[in-house]
Amino acid sequence: MSKYLVDDVRKVTTLRLKELKDQGKKIAMLTAYDYTMAKLVDEAGVDAILIGDSASNVIAGNSTTLPFTVEQMIYHAKAVTRATKRALVVCDMPFGSYQVNATEGATNAIRIMKETGCDCLKLEGGEEIIDTVKKILDVGIPIMGHLGLCPQSINKYGTFAVRSRDKEEADKLIRDAHLLEEAGCCAIVIEKVPAKLATQVASELSIPVIGIGAGHGVDGQVLVLQDMLGMDRGFSPKFLRRYADLSNIITSAVGQYVTDVKNVSFPNEQEEY
Repeated sequence: MSKYLVDDVRKVTTLRLKELKDQGKKIAMLTAYDYTMAKLVDEAGVDAILIGDSASNVIAGNSTTLPFTVEQMIYHAKAVTRATKRALVVCDMPFGSYQVNATEGATNAIRIMKETGCDCLKLEGGEEIIDTVKKILDVGIPIMGHLGLCPQSINKYGTFAVRSRDKEEADKLIRDAHLLEEAGCCAIVIEKVPAKLATQVASELSIPVIGIGAGHGVDGQVLVLQDMLGMDRGFSPKFLRRYADLSNIITSAVGQYVTDVKNVSFPNEQEEY
């Protein structure tokens, strides 16, 4: 029996994502930042793995994604790519690596692709970065867009609240989505926007729209792995569903280990050479 919990065990490519949308099949995407977790996620059958710059929060403990560098993204993406056999591997371009100008963005994109072996890059923004998007696409690198709440722009927003509630911002999101599709992006992530708006965008575009906090009317979903596994007790946004309670499981296991070591019950005779 296949180790994958899916019918089709072929390698997922950007073309396969489009086929899934065309077939009305939802796309399951999760983040991963290291070899061990990426291997488990891939074997469980996700369609895409995102090496998110959310590693800045989840792995490094920063309050925002802004401090993470190209070098750090490359380090994590290399590990994930080594572990992944089936899923499409998508790597975030970190803050500052593509916003200055198109040439610098393309140079950093080429470096990330060459050094990591990932399948696709993800960039935040629409019209503001469209020249850079086109430049990167022109050199043959697939791009997944990211609209709605863009964590790299958190200091501009000043809040992690739901985006695009007002008509002006909603209209801009729709325009940006079409611009990204017309430029040649393979998919778009839409984060933390009203479900009705996200559904409209997904219905208007021919490329997949993957949501996080964007309702069920899009073409797929993405969550941060540590969040959906319940490893952070303090993070509870409305859109998050916890599929496990690893925080308590891990704490209990480590606590039992500490007890066993101090009571000299570990290792026992069967665990000695």
